[in-house]
Amino acid sequence: MVSALLDWYRAEARDLPWRHTVDPYAIWVSEIMLQQTQVATVIDYYHRFLAAFPTVSALAAAPLDDVLSVWQGLGYYRRARSLHAAARAVVERGGALPDDRDSWLALPGIGDYTAGAIASIAQGERVPAVDGNVERVLSRLLALPGDPRDGEPRRVLRAHAAALVPAQAPGEWNQALMELGARVCLPAPDCAACPLQVHCRARAAGEATRYPERRPAKAPRDRLHVVAIIERDGRLLLGRRPAEGRWGGLWELPRVELPPEADAAAGLAAGLAESLGADVTVGAELARLRHAVSGERIVLVGHAATLVGQPRELAYEALLWSSPAALAMPLWQRRLLALARP
Repeated sequence: MVSALLDWYRAEARDLPWRHTVDPYAIWVSEIMLQQTQVATVIDYYHRFLAAFPTVSALAAAPLDDVLSVWQGLGYYRRARSLHAAARAVVERGGALPDDRDSWLALPGIGDYTAGAIASIAQGERVPAVDGNVERVLSRLLALPGDPRDGEPRRVLRAHAAALVPAQAPGEWNQALMELGARVCLPAPDCAACPLQVHCRARAAGEATRYPERRPAKAPRDRLHVVAIIERDGRLLLGRRPAEGRWGGLWELPRVELPPEADAAAGLAAGLAESLGADVTVGAELARLRHAVSGERIVLVGHAATLVGQPRELAYEALLWSSPAALAMPLWQRRLLALARP
């Protein structure tokens, strides 16, 4: 089974830039970027990020604003903040990158999968790397019952994953499983193209699509976010969000989150009175768009607004008047601005 999968991978693997290096730092960057993001999207960001921060010391020395600016548009900004914090932790400890899975796990933003991927691919450690694609492959290959994200099914699957990792080429094996899940063992599998089809218990039982067993998904939640587009002398009022939470550390148009059925204009005026400590006269709606993320359906609305009085930094770490082009902002706000100010 090992040789069948490795032979397939060596012949069929996609030519991806992080597969041309064993530099733990470069592989670390790629694995963080690939979390919750498609490969095609990551490639350009990967090249730009390494050009801007070619070493862990360069990343650690960079201001967070610079890191977020290079990351801008990739989304899930907590990854960038954790990557930056972990780089600083490495430098504070002498600058040497971890050399095994357990040491990688000690850094901010690194979980079981990422630690296993870096340690096996870059450092040859015989450890598994189980992401969603690998969960699907192994659930079918072994016909494992239960949702592999839950307690005992998760423990059983990971025990099997660890036992299957070969002593030779563990990183290649882990990448091969990921590649198989990404290209062949899809939610609707192409079993005829699978190099492991003769070993697959789910296929033998004619039940490939039964696995992995998943608990019912929760219905997405509806959200309403409303922003104020407040302009003075050609510049916009922007606030820097606290480091934690969604869009942490980014600059944004003053924003409130409201119940989906709320009056956007009235809610914006009331919310900004609290968050900015100043009255805001809300004008016409300028733009509206929809955005889906992490189980949420978000309606995004932008209103022209005028500030009455001097704003204060109540809900933000800082406030300034600036051109948005100069700062790291959530991509959806840039899209909203492009609609509001064509």
